[in-house]
Amino acid sequence: QVQLVESGGGLVQAGGSLRLSCTASSRLLMGWFRQAPGKEREFVARIGRSGVLKYYSDSVKGRFTISRDTIHNTVYLQMNSLKAEDTAVYYCAATVRGTSPDYPTGYDYWGQGTQVTVSS
Repeated sequence: QVQLVESGGGLVQAGGSLRLSCTASSRLLMGWFRQAPGKEREFVARIGRSGVLKYYSDSVKGRFTISRDTIHNTVYLQMNSLKAEDTAVYYCAATVRGTSPDYPTGYDYWGQGTQVTVSS
C-alpha cells in the first residue's frame, strides 16, 4: 500500500503563487489532478519516476511546474499566475501501471486532497 500525504493548499489572490507538495512512500509515476465543485476530476500534470518526463494539461501549461525530489519521494506542483478558475481541490496520485496516466482511472493511490482557492 502506497501512502500519499499532501500539503500546501490555501487562499491566494489572482496572479499569486502556491506550491503543493506530495510525499509518497514509494517512487512511482505521479500526477496531480483537481476537482472543482460540480465538475469531474481533471488531469493537471504528471511526472515520471526519474523526474525527467513531465506533461501538463493545456489549461496550466506555462503557469504550473511539476517536479520531484527523488531522494525524499516528494513531488511538487508550483503554481504561478493563478486564476480564479484554478480554484479546486487538488489531489496527488500515484500509479504502478503507467497506463492512461492522464485519467483518474489510471491511478492506484490518492492523497487526501488539498483546497486551493484563488480570489479574483
